[in-house]
Order: sequence, then structure tokens, then C-alpha cells
Amino acid sequence: MSELVIVESPAKSKTIEKYLGNNYHVVSSKGHIRDLATTGKYGLGIDIENGFIPSYIPIKGKAKDIASLKKMAKESDKVILATDPDREGEAISWHLYDALGLTPEKSERVVFNEITKDVVIDAINHPRKIDMDLVKSQETRRMLDRIIGFRLSKLMQRKTGGKSAGRVQSVALKLIVDREREILAFIPEEYWTIEADFDTFKASLEKYKDKRIEIKTEDEADKVLSELSKEFNIASITEKEKLKKPKDPFRTSTLQQMAANRLNFSSSKTMQIAQKLYEGLNIGSETVGLITYMRTDSTRLSNVFVEDAKKFILSEYGHEYVGKIRASKEPKNAQDAHEAIRPTSIMRTPESLKEYLTKDEYSLYRLIYIRTLAYLMSNAKVLATTVNLENNDYLFKATGSVLTFDGYLKVYHEYEDNEDVILPDFKMLSSDIITALKIEKNQHFTKPASRYTEASLIKEMESLGIGRPSTYATIMKTILDRGYVKLDEKKFYPTEIGFETNDKLQEFFSNIVNVEYTANMETELDEIAEHKINNIEVLQKFYDEFQPLVEKAFKEMEKKAPEKTGEVCPMCGSDMVVREGKFGKFVACSNYPTCKYVKKEEKQVKSLAKCPECGHDIVERKTKKGKIFYGCSNFPKCKYATWNEPTGEVCPNCKNILVIKNKHVLCEKCGYVGTDK
Repeated sequence: MSELVIVESPAKSKTIEKYLGNNYHVVSSKGHIRDLATTGKYGLGIDIENGFIPSYIPIKGKAKDIASLKKMAKESDKVILATDPDREGEAISWHLYDALGLTPEKSERVVFNEITKDVVIDAINHPRKIDMDLVKSQETRRMLDRIIGFRLSKLMQRKTGGKSAGRVQSVALKLIVDREREILAFIPEEYWTIEADFDTFKASLEKYKDKRIEIKTEDEADKVLSELSKEFNIASITEKEKLKKPKDPFRTSTLQQMAANRLNFSSSKTMQIAQKLYEGLNIGSETVGLITYMRTDSTRLSNVFVEDAKKFILSEYGHEYVGKIRASKEPKNAQDAHEAIRPTSIMRTPESLKEYLTKDEYSLYRLIYIRTLAYLMSNAKVLATTVNLENNDYLFKATGSVLTFDGYLKVYHEYEDNEDVILPDFKMLSSDIITALKIEKNQHFTKPASRYTEASLIKEMESLGIGRPSTYATIMKTILDRGYVKLDEKKFYPTEIGFETNDKLQEFFSNIVNVEYTANMETELDEIAEHKINNIEVLQKFYDEFQPLVEKAFKEMEKKAPEKTGEVCPMCGSDMVVREGKFGKFVACSNYPTCKYVKKEEKQVKSLAKCPECGHDIVERKTKKGKIFYGCSNFPKCKYATWNEPTGEVCPNCKNILVIKNKHVLCEKCGYVGTDK
């Protein structure tokens, strides 16, 4: 009996095939095989009038893959669809089922959260049918993205300098633009602080006569200083043991944030490396997936992994380091389809794998491993000390902490911002009076909210419930590629076209391109997946609201005037302007379509020497096959040419051009040889 297993990734297929017997043939679909057509009304590939019926066609270049898979499926006794364990993967399985003409009797669906032998074999032994609710949810998302993307992108291209708009990307852009305007409108306010320096520690002014004090000007600060002496009375000492709890294991967004902050990885780089770690790498004696599925918004860990990890912690660190099972806080709209991102085996320590991994693979794997291990270890304990010091009705406060038990910090300390401030033992002093070395005033100004980084924007989007784990990296790349934002010192700055695109969208689509509407749409997609609401009703409700706004915008949105070059058209005398075409910007007459004059691109050609036959420039040229030669710019009137690069110098014997041939400077005419280059 032969069974065909279809996965998404070629790398994954190689790993899995090693786990299964000779009766299994594992192949890859190489991701999606079909997408919406670009036919029909507005080129959407969706029959909106007849209940939002999608029209699918093979993705460019995938027709041969589909034919090959269809042939293999026909020759197999059973087809096992083993695409990724999320909505996108479920949709790919359905497209394979439909495009290959499979039947329920001949096909099965399996999922595995990690690519390890035991998990893969267990999944093969426990197949299920395709979850059509997940498929409908993904299909609805795709149709929403197509409708919004196609209609708004066309609008932006026609009316502004923008290239595209999208359901989530435009909301991400809005967050960046809103933050930038908040920063630009911010007016700093002056304030002052007073600090007493006691050599081994410092204390800050907090209150005056039991009321919190605010110092707005330097005069006020000077007045406070004039009323202080250098002697302080120890008013109270408070010591309290506090627990420091480890952070939850990684989900997609928190992994991207941590990798950005600690490893300086972009979100796309993080996901590319995580994909390799998930799909499987050769680690000497075996090829195995090193982490679980990396697109997840869950922080749950399997019971089997937890028990194995506890035994490892007990063996390596001792009983006191084994943590209690704690309930992790799931993010808003978490689907919890599978586990957190964790190592597939706690026994595969980072150091044991270092020789098999690249530097970046090792860094990311170590981050994931240590974060997961730390989560299952005990809390750290800190002795926190607060000392209140009085000085002429002014109250100063000093705080410090001492780590009394490291707990999870034994492994996680390098990733934790944890600087202990140790205060002296005040109880051992002979007097309640201590003397400051100096008391200083310091000027400050309030600061606006910080510009978004990739990490902070992902965190904000997740907290607002917009986007999904699989989309964050793509959104960052899209708004950068479209020129809507730029990154400067890792911070997002909106460009002029970014401001313009956002403002036009907000002028006409503020009730759709906003955080609340986008977050609600994500909730509705979740409810479709959970069989709670009908996907066609969601699409119809959206379209009934969206389409009138688009029609109004096409009629009323003011078109951006093209940029004038300062030149006049030689054909009709109108202004020449910069226009955007399929192949980029070009200069043309503003009187189009009456006048269709387009300025030819003037190529800057470097002169390498003067032609010895006619005196024109010698320039670099190419043959039809792309081979470089050097010829006269006066061609075809002058046919001087050489295969060797001219030096720009002339032969002292015959005044011909000196050229470089085999690193020698020579004259091709008389044979003179000069200094080697």
C-alpha cells in the first residue's frame, strides 16, 4: 500500500520522509497552490452579486506542480494532507483536496505542532477530516483583503502618490502617523528634581510636609536647596521580600519583540530562522525539528514537555529550582490552536547543538530554549529595602534590592534587566543621622511618547487585537517597501507619501480604517472558525458599508497634482511634470492626453578616452549577448572598437590609445608596453 503525504515546505518533506516507512512518499506543495483570480467585477475574482463565490486559479508557476501532485495522488492508495497547523495550512489542504480531485475515502488530514519522529508518527495514526470552518475563516479573510486591497490601492494610485492600501497595513500606518503627529505637537514642560548623594547610594526628594512635591522652575529648586542641610534623619526603614516571576514562553509576537531587542533581528529575519528551526536541521545523527510551530498566539505547553522539563531542572539545578505550574495570561483574541514556541526536546541544550547551527540559528534557538526553561523554574526572591530620610520637613526616599534566591534567573539572567542597588545596613549605624556629601538640583523636560520600533509596533498591534502572528512581519515589510515609512535608528518615521496616504484614507474611510473596526473583524473571523457566525453574512455586511464609501471617494477625492519639473513641453508649450508609470517615474507633458509628448531618458555615459580616429568619446558598450567592449560614441559613422579597456592615456610613439590587456598597459597599434596596472 502506497501513501502520499503532502506538506508545505520542501525542507519539511525531507525531514518527515526519514521518519516514515517505505510505503510513504512525502512531497511538498511549496506553499499555496491557488489564489483568487483577477477577473470579474473590479478584477476581484469574487462573484459578489451571487453570494461572494470565489474564483480560484493556479498561482503563476504552480500549474505544473498541481499536475505532478495530481498524477502522484492518482497513483497512490491514500493521500495524507499534512500542511501547517493553522488556518492558512487548513486552507492549503482544502485547495489541494479540491484541485487534485480527492475524495473523503482516499484522503486524510493530519497536523503536527513539531517535526519530531514520535509526534509525526502519532499524527499519522490519528488523522481527521479537513476543518471547513477554519477554511471558511481563511477564505473570508482572503476575500476581505482582496476587496479592500484592490479597491483602495486603485484609489490611492489614481488620486495620490500612494501605491497600495490594505485592511491591516493601513491601520499600522495610521498608528505610526498618529504617533508622529503626537510627537510633533508635543510641548515639553520643564521640571526639576533634587537628589542627595551619600557616596554609596542616592536619595531623591519625594514630599514636602507629607504632600508630593513638584518643582517647575530653577528658582523653586534653589528655594528648596536653601532650606536643606546636609544632615538627614532616618525616618523609617522597610524591608520586604518580593517574588520575581518568570515571563511566559514565547508566542510569535513576543519572540519577534525579544529577538529585535536582544538579537537585533528584524521580524522577517526572526521568522525565517524560526521556520528553519521548525522544519528540521541535521544535527549529526538525525534530522529533526528543533522548535514547535512558530506561528502561534498561545502560551500553553504540553503536559509531556512540562514533565520532561521538570525532571531536567531537578537533575541539573536541584529541587528548589523546580517551579510550580502557573496559569499564563493569554493575549486578546488568542486562538490557542497549538502550543507556545518551545524546544521540541529539553534535552537538546543550546550548547549541544552549537556546532550544527549557524550563529543566528544558535542565538534564536538559545533564546527560545532559555525562555521556556526559565518559565518552568521557580520564582526568584528579592529583599527590597526602602529608606525614608527627613530634612527640614522634606522627605527623601532611597530604594534598593538584593537578590536572595536566583530561581529562574539562574538561567535567564542575561535576558533580564536586573541591576541590584545595594543599600548600607542602616540598622548597624550608631546614629539616626546621616550626612550627604552633596545635594544637587537637576533640570528635566517632559518627553513625548517614543516613536515605534518594529518590536513596539508589533506589541501595540497585538494589544489592540489587530493582525495575526503570521502577518506581523509581512506588514512591517509592506509599509517599508511602499515607501510609507522609513527606519532611522530602528524607529519608524512616516514619509510625506505616508502622511498623504493615511490622511486621504482617514478623510473617506475613517469608520473602516481604524483600530476598533479592524479588531472587530478579527473577532468575527475567529467566530467563523468556531462555527458561531455565517461567513457570507460577514462579507455582505462589510461590503454594504464599504462599497458606497469607495464610490464616493472615487468621485470626490481630490487628485494630487503632478510635480512640475520647471521645463516646458517642446511640442505644445505646457508644463512638463513627473508621472508614475508601470516601470517607475518618467517626465511627460501635463497636457496629456491632448499632447502625448514624453521626455526620453537621458543616460549619463562616462567617456573613457577620445577616439583616435574621429575625436569623439569612447564609451563602454555591450554586444547582443551582453559581452562588454569599448567603442566610439559616433557609431555608425566611426567604427573604432576594442575589447580592452582604454586607460585614457595616449601612446608616446604613435599617439594611439593605450589599453589594459592582461593587467599590462600597451598600445594595440605599435606594440608599445607601459607600466603594469
